[in-house]
Amino acid sequence: MSKHSDKSIVMDSAAGAADAVKAESHGLMHDSRKRRILGDVLAHLFLAVMAVIWLIPIVWVFAESFNKNTAPYTKTFFPTEFSLDNYIALFTDKSVLDFPKMFANTFIVACFTCVISIAFVLSVAYCMSRLRFRTRRTFMNVVLILGMFPGIMAVSAIYFILKAMGLTGDGMTILALILVYSAGTGAGFYVMKGYMDTIPTSLDEAALLDGCTRLQVFTKIIIPICKPMIVYQAIIGFLTPWLDFVMAKVICRTQSNYTVALGLWLMLQKEYIQNWYARFAAAAVLISIPIAILFIVMQRFYQESMAGSVKG
Repeated sequence: MSKHSDKSIVMDSAAGAADAVKAESHGLMHDSRKRRILGDVLAHLFLAVMAVIWLIPIVWVFAESFNKNTAPYTKTFFPTEFSLDNYIALFTDKSVLDFPKMFANTFIVACFTCVISIAFVLSVAYCMSRLRFRTRRTFMNVVLILGMFPGIMAVSAIYFILKAMGLTGDGMTILALILVYSAGTGAGFYVMKGYMDTIPTSLDEAALLDGCTRLQVFTKIIIPICKPMIVYQAIIGFLTPWLDFVMAKVICRTQSNYTVALGLWLMLQKEYIQNWYARFAAAAVLISIPIAILFIVMQRFYQESMAGSVKG
């Protein structure tokens, strides 16, 4: 009887210990689940607050573009009267500021710069990634060091070079802007080169053995694989002249050659701000439309290229 009772006592204590361990582990799991839920709630609340803070200026600019009162100072945060007069005046009132001309100038410069920058960056990146020559590493180091300095340091030198070439006068400003914006894009080849370095060189060698030339390897193999980076470069190449102010302010000397960035800056000057403040908001909305269209279109091409690369 004593042996049997001792055995039952040991079994009961073991079962109790197992139940205690199980209950403790269940409690820990329950606590970790609570902490995870609390963390998710706090993270979503933080993101929601940040989203509201980020959206308020955009909503305000959009609402202000329809404000019937063109003065910069109002008693309410949002307009009390809405009208389309600001959008109409931007395209009809050319006596003070010719916004359609500024928009056209910027669009031409941005489109040409986008195309030229893609060609420059692809060419330089391919040479640095696939070709081997004596000054290759020296060139890359020099470009890397020069990239550490802000571009504004070269503004004065660029202006005097353009002036010596006769590109600062009326009628030549658009060409000067295209040259300046396009010339600097080739130095931004490091991202594209890094992407090309991930492409196996065995593809190039196989194509060369099949009778392809270097140009055919570049156009038929490298470029299709680099579509995601081409999309990235197209966006950067378009946005740089579209949003730049400093270089355009230095090169453009007359209002007929202004870009949209200079036009927006001019609308906020003290002699125009009373009548052009609401039109400034309308112009800001119109300027954002090409950027939104570009991102929507390029995002589709980016997704298609990424899907194709995964399937391959």
